[in-house]
Amino acid sequence: MSDADHAEARPVTKVLVIDDSNTIRRSAEIFLKQGGYEVVLAEDGFDALSKVNDHEPNIIFCDILMPRLDGYQTCAIIKRNPRFARTPVIMLSSKDGLFDKARGRMVGSQDYLTKPFTKDQLLQAVAQHAA
Repeated sequence: MSDADHAEARPVTKVLVIDDSNTIRRSAEIFLKQGGYEVVLAEDGFDALSKVNDHEPNIIFCDILMPRLDGYQTCAIIKRNPRFARTPVIMLSSKDGLFDKARGRMVGSQDYLTKPFTKDQLLQAVAQHAA
């Protein structure tokens, strides 16, 4: 069996990162690509909703504080779609608050990552939730 056969046997995990910060999107993209993941970026909730449908990510990282449609609203809309109800959503926030974590769980998020996150934290979250 050649390397190409192995690549087809295990589909690449597709990760959607939703954040209005260009810096966060770019660093997440670099970390995830180094981890061997396919990366889709969205700069706000509206942008994310079309990309979720188009790309069908295996896992979604979603910033909480965004203009127009915040992370909680975005997560709730994604989770209401039966196609994505089981897709893990990890909330991203610069605040490490209990209220934020609880509210994230209420809209269906699986976990919570505090920004700025390290490459290890990001890759560990993907490994844990996208398996």
